[in-house]
Amino acid sequence: MTKITLKTEHTTQMINITGEVKEAVITSGIKDGIVVVFTPHTTSSVALFENVDQNLRRDYLALLKDYVSGREFAHKGGNAQGHLKSALTGATVSIPVADGHPMFGEWQGVFFCEFDGPREARDIIIKVING
Repeated sequence: MTKITLKTEHTTQMINITGEVKEAVITSGIKDGIVVVFTPHTTSSVALFENVDQNLRRDYLALLKDYVSGREFAHKGGNAQGHLKSALTGATVSIPVADGHPMFGEWQGVFFCEFDGPREARDIIIKVING
């Protein structure tokens, strides 16, 4: 198991962690199985997303903002939108591993999504499972 910690710079942002996922698979030594990427925070998520056009990431964050904006929330913590975005998008992705490499599609990457930043330390856990 690998744990990485990120510092986020903005209230909402997407950080490409594809390289870290690939490295965790390689260093695990597992040739065939699955890699699971998980964030233990309730105001962030992990997403399998298009990894070339940064504008699409901006569009995604804007769509989520629009989806949860303009509502009153019973949650008094001031970060209800972050919790809701996280619940809508999910805390885990799983990618098949073959021949020691994650089986990403041509345009796919793994992104950590911050919804309540900036934060000094955000954790991501990467587990490669033999199978």
